[in-house]
Amino acid sequence: SNESAFKTARFYWKAKGKPDKVKIIARVNAYHGVTLQAMSATGMAPYWKMFEPRVPNFVHIPTCYPYRQDGAKPGESAGQTAARLLEEAILREGPDTVAAFIAEPIHGGGGVLYPTDDYFPLVRQVCDRHNVLFIADEVITGFCRTGRWFALDHWNVLPDMVSFAKGVSSGYLPLGGIMVSKAIKQAMDEVKLEDRWMHAYTYSGHPTCCAVGLKNIEIMERERLWERAAAMGTRLYQGLRGALADHKHVGDIRGGKGLLAAVELVEDRATKTSFAPDKKIGPRVLQEMTKRGVVTRGRLEHIFFAPPLVISEAEVDRLVSVATDAVKAATGA
Repeated sequence: SNESAFKTARFYWKAKGKPDKVKIIARVNAYHGVTLQAMSATGMAPYWKMFEPRVPNFVHIPTCYPYRQDGAKPGESAGQTAARLLEEAILREGPDTVAAFIAEPIHGGGGVLYPTDDYFPLVRQVCDRHNVLFIADEVITGFCRTGRWFALDHWNVLPDMVSFAKGVSSGYLPLGGIMVSKAIKQAMDEVKLEDRWMHAYTYSGHPTCCAVGLKNIEIMERERLWERAAAMGTRLYQGLRGALADHKHVGDIRGGKGLLAAVELVEDRATKTSFAPDKKIGPRVLQEMTKRGVVTRGRLEHIFFAPPLVISEAEVDRLVSVATDAVKAATGA
């Protein structure tokens, strides 16, 4: 999906007579995939360390990370800081060379990092001010995961492109794609025949996968699964906070927008000092959860929670209980 989005951004600016606008600005801790261009946008070194050199013209900036915001000035919210850093990067690179900014509305593999509510409205303003496309990577957050059809709906922000996958078919068959704005579609329609959007994959538009996607969306609409995700997500977040907010090794609990949450563990709450990598605190928590019959995933000292949208109240409560016991067992506190 993101490969398609990056190519479409280049296509759009060439069609508009601005062929030098080729750079993509992405964020540290972002995950956008592991094919060559997508890997170059991904902001986590383990994914590209052994595959370098990366594709040129990808630039990374700090993300919006309220618990550990890089580059903040006095009086700024984390969202204001991160949006300012985006604008500074655009100006540093040159607006006439920047094609697009890509962001997950809520980070997935990078830590389930929630932005402040002012962040994406400010991002939209920055992109508009400098004629930069905004690509929303909703591969994880789209299709009801966050209690809305798409996560950016929480902030009433419209991107220029949306990349999607995963939830569109609930994983029953592989399916992904992009949605584009009317302006981009118009550019596609108006170019000369020899300049048309020559892009596809071997299995693009596979009828079986598309049929599954359409039926999946029909079921989501009929069952109103965005409402289910919102209600169970609130229960999950409140449960985690009630059980772990005062734990001496829990630094941050993130959630509240659907069924996407995380717990960040720290050695010292006062200084936000992380555990030493050799302690493998995150993997130990995951092992303790698995021993208790609950399988989830995480990254370093971040424990992730993204259960099925049809999870029951009893299952949410068990998830919280098992996570609490696992944190206590792994940390010895």
